[in-house]
Amino acid sequence: MIIAIDGPAGTGKGTISKLIAKRLGFLYIDTGAMYRAVAVKLLRNKIGIEDKLEIKKILEKTSIELKTDDTETEYIQKVYLDGEDVTSIIRMPEVNECVSQYSSEKIIRERLVELQRKMAVGKNVIMEGRDITTVVFPNADVKIYLTASPEERAKRRWLELKAKGIETSYEETLESINKRDYNDMHKEMGALKIADDATVVDTTFLSIEEVYEKVKDIIQKR
Repeated sequence: MIIAIDGPAGTGKGTISKLIAKRLGFLYIDTGAMYRAVAVKLLRNKIGIEDKLEIKKILEKTSIELKTDDTETEYIQKVYLDGEDVTSIIRMPEVNECVSQYSSEKIIRERLVELQRKMAVGKNVIMEGRDITTVVFPNADVKIYLTASPEERAKRRWLELKAKGIETSYEETLESINKRDYNDMHKEMGALKIADDATVVDTTFLSIEEVYEKVKDIIQKR
């Protein structure tokens, strides 16, 4: 069974997907983390979005693995880039600033969509990102679009960064969220949009448990 969840940054896609994976026994695939890992590698190698040939060469030599560290109370997914644990690095502000631009590149999208589809073969999967319901798995068994106000999403992201010791202001975070939304919705490939057959869940005024119950009900009805 394939459960596809789309939505803008800060709507709780990752948290809800992990809860579903933990409690219902699905494999969780964070596609955004994969794009972030590619962004980290390109930043480290100082490769700009305009350098298509170098991007192609880098992708041919890049390994991305998602490994689960499942505890009794928590579903933890770690991201490995060429064998290095980059789980924390991919959430740094400098990666936030450029990941949307890198993930718009056709070469990168085609390569990662191929990997994402391979990861899901023969498994019960919950996959979240920006174009899962429309591009990666347009025939998914369940399609959900999570949304929330930009202000609430910025607040969540700001508190998350603060908890990790990353210093930034709420205003800067809101500006970053709005910029990210615009870029995600205006991509030539994999633009963020609501699939015609997706169920929309607004998380602005809901707790994590309330969102989980709504999503679980949608899945169980299917």
